[in-house]
Amino acid sequence: MRNFRKLDVWREAIELTKDIYIFKNKLPNSETYGLTSQITRAAISISSNLAEGCSRNSEKDLIRFIEYSLGSSFEVENLLILAKELNLVENFDYNPLFSKIEKVQKMTNALKSYYLKSTNN
Repeated sequence: MRNFRKLDVWREAIELTKDIYIFKNKLPNSETYGLTSQITRAAISISSNLAEGCSRNSEKDLIRFIEYSLGSSFEVENLLILAKELNLVENFDYNPLFSKIEKVQKMTNALKSYYLKSTNN
């Protein structure tokens, strides 16, 4: 069993989720059960899958949960693009969120590569 709280990527994912919560409060009330709900669930899923993967006994299972985490980060990115394209939040600077998502994606991918290498040795 691994300690997920020691993973830098998990801490970054938590920070991203906090930022997504700030962002979702700017979305219109008409999106409460649509985009708002979806983007917060996807953001929470990034760190949650990393944590759950760390509880698994096999590296193969851990890698699968790291992949779920990566998939959730791309879902968040997609939903942010959609919000931007639909002009749901006026005068909002999306760039910091996109930068954080990209950082989490790179870190998650690096973690996956690390464990893939260790299982192939």
